[in-house]
Amino acid sequence: MTTETLHHPVVVLDLDGTLVDSVYQHVVAWHTAFHDVGLHVSAVRVHEAIGMGGDRLVAHVAGDPAEAAVGEDVRKLHDDYFRTQLRSVCALDGAADLVEALAGHGHRLALVSSSESDLVDDLLELLDVRRHLTAVVTGSDDAATKPASDMVELGIERAGGGAAIVVGDAVWDALSAEAAGVPCVGLRSGGISAERLTSAGASWVYDGPRDLLDHLEDGPLRSH
Repeated sequence: MTTETLHHPVVVLDLDGTLVDSVYQHVVAWHTAFHDVGLHVSAVRVHEAIGMGGDRLVAHVAGDPAEAAVGEDVRKLHDDYFRTQLRSVCALDGAADLVEALAGHGHRLALVSSSESDLVDDLLELLDVRRHLTAVVTGSDDAATKPASDMVELGIERAGGGAAIVVGDAVWDALSAEAAGVPCVGLRSGGISAERLTSAGASWVYDGPRDLLDHLEDGPLRSH
């Protein structure tokens, strides 16, 4: 392992709510999808589940019987509804600058998202940062989704291994980081409180990518 690898940990970046402002579009899409199959799941309950894999979300918010009966239907409806709202999704303030700064500091960057690869591609077009990414892991990869550690571990592996740190906006990011044995930086830009992120295992919390960028030199991702 090189000195560069030791002193510049892999940064595992989440996408929705961390780099792009898409969490509430996901909430509306899931909420409407459940309504279409005759289930009412509160928007608050859906919001709290955003960031876990879609393969887990239906059972998590509506129970195993709902997953067995309509899980696939709800996921398909969610995807269709979310795509109709893509035009309203924007990059979060400071997101592209943060990615560029992290790459410039020598970090290898692994984007890890539970969304399918085609949707991740569409969202990445909003950021224009793909050239800075060493690895991309999506829900299309054969890995257990968040909050399992598998996707985080795969991202670290594809980025070359070594020390790592996760940056995400959901409790599921913090839990997947903890399961992988790596620290987590929490961002409030997905609408989850600092208290909840901290209680899930985030060691630092910032308001969003711009706030993390502004404090880069006095935080866990400072240059060495």
